[in-house]
Amino acid sequence: MEGYDVIVVGAGLAGLVTATEAAERGLSVCVVDQEGEQNLGGQAFWSLGGLFFVDSPEQRRMRVRDSLDLARQDWFGSAGFDRPEDYWPRRWAQAYLDFAAGEKREWLHRMGMRWFPVVGWAERGGSLAHDHGNSVPRFHVTWGTGPGVLAPFIQKAKAMAATGRLTFRFRHRVDRLEIADGRVTGVSGAILTSDPVQRGQESSREEKGDFTFAAAAVIVSSGGIGGNQELVRRNWPVERLGKPPASMVCGVPAHVDGRMIAITETAGGAVINRDRMWHYTEGVKNHDPIWPGHGIRILPGPSSFWCDADGNRLAAPAMPGFDTLGTLKMLGERGSGHSWFILTKAIIKKEFALSGSEQNPDLTGKDIRLLLKRLGKEPPGPVRAFMERGEDFAVRDTLEELVTAMNAISGDDRLNIDHIRHQIEARDREIENGFSKDAQVTAIHGARRYLGDRLMRTAKPHRLLDPAMGPLIAVRLHVLTRKTLGGLHTDLEARVLDAAGAPVPGLYAAGEVAGFGGGGMHGYNALEGTFLGGCLFSGRVAGRRVLA
Repeated sequence: MEGYDVIVVGAGLAGLVTATEAAERGLSVCVVDQEGEQNLGGQAFWSLGGLFFVDSPEQRRMRVRDSLDLARQDWFGSAGFDRPEDYWPRRWAQAYLDFAAGEKREWLHRMGMRWFPVVGWAERGGSLAHDHGNSVPRFHVTWGTGPGVLAPFIQKAKAMAATGRLTFRFRHRVDRLEIADGRVTGVSGAILTSDPVQRGQESSREEKGDFTFAAAAVIVSSGGIGGNQELVRRNWPVERLGKPPASMVCGVPAHVDGRMIAITETAGGAVINRDRMWHYTEGVKNHDPIWPGHGIRILPGPSSFWCDADGNRLAAPAMPGFDTLGTLKMLGERGSGHSWFILTKAIIKKEFALSGSEQNPDLTGKDIRLLLKRLGKEPPGPVRAFMERGEDFAVRDTLEELVTAMNAISGDDRLNIDHIRHQIEARDREIENGFSKDAQVTAIHGARRYLGDRLMRTAKPHRLLDPAMGPLIAVRLHVLTRKTLGGLHTDLEARVLDAAGAPVPGLYAAGEVAGFGGGGMHGYNALEGTFLGGCLFSGRVAGRRVLA
């Protein structure tokens, strides 16, 4: 039987950070993953690479004044911790904020990471100062996007593997945590047949053997449940968000299946905050899908007209880029399984970004010449591809033609042209002067006070029905599954706790499977740029504390 000091279950970002940190301490480490080597790095590979920093040089250069106190106010106002089991999630949140305001950037900078100079302003909230949202821009896009975040850890892990300090076992699916005398002593499961599918594609589950590996400690870093819609629906907080939509698109591959959460629970680990989850309302079906139900999230600027499936405009704080779960709740309460953006070519050119490394070849490929084309007269290439090929997009010259196309896309006649025209004309009247009672119009003017938004992310205010700004564009938006905010209950040493709150001997967890720390350090809401950061931080803690 193979034996190691530490076994890490999951070869995503959290697993790589955990494994390399533990191996640097001289521990023998084995990383097991049910997918093939082509998926090394997990779903972080597909991310935009956004990282949450507090009072960074990039912020200061953009004239953004940030502080740990302001970040703490935003985080805890967003998290809304209100349960007895939130003790450790609170502690993790406090520790993560100290990390984000302290050594996080310098640690990553020493590894070679760099960031796009314009800091993004994501998840702005739109309500009270002490409630949800980022008071200032904090979304730092990594130069190289998700692959750029992964690169130093993959490089380090492969160098360690070459010298025998770290071992990878791909296509090894863990089915059980082995226990002896009340202690986790290893893992066992099935060896899956090799399957040379493309990264992210659904792979075979055909078995060709079994395995058992022994270890002094096991660290679970297997990710969340976003690729398992059955599990998402089972945990859906109906009382908070209404019924889950009849159909959703998936923002993560199928192997993000949540299996290890139940397996760890069977071994004695406690799971808390199952009902806390993070799903986006701006998902579109990928015209070139890689995994089942593959959806892409639009990262919108603030100007698009947003309405539900019946054409009723959404009210603040349900504005583009402001309050993800607030919008999801509003749509759920209305029984609206999808929603719509209506916008102009002028808006889509400047305000539409698509989440994902593959949708941003300029940032991912570190191609400055291609990046400069974003400042041109046409939308970026990936956005144009969706306009031309995406089944959720319609481009027309008149509002009447657009609404007809929208009804054709949804396959019904729910949208009434007169009702939509009345709302858009009312919105357009508010644009024509510097004053407004319309919360979204006020938010647009507020966004343009930030240099970064004025330069790259917010179109000059204009009437949607101004022909000079056309053509008109409609986008059907789906709920897109993404992140698990609850998970395995862990203390600040990343030890998995049992139902009584005591550590399970030999068992640790890091990353999304642990709610990014503690079983849910985000609470009910996230501030964006904090998912990769949560993997980095919790993986570092686990790797440094295991068997210490």
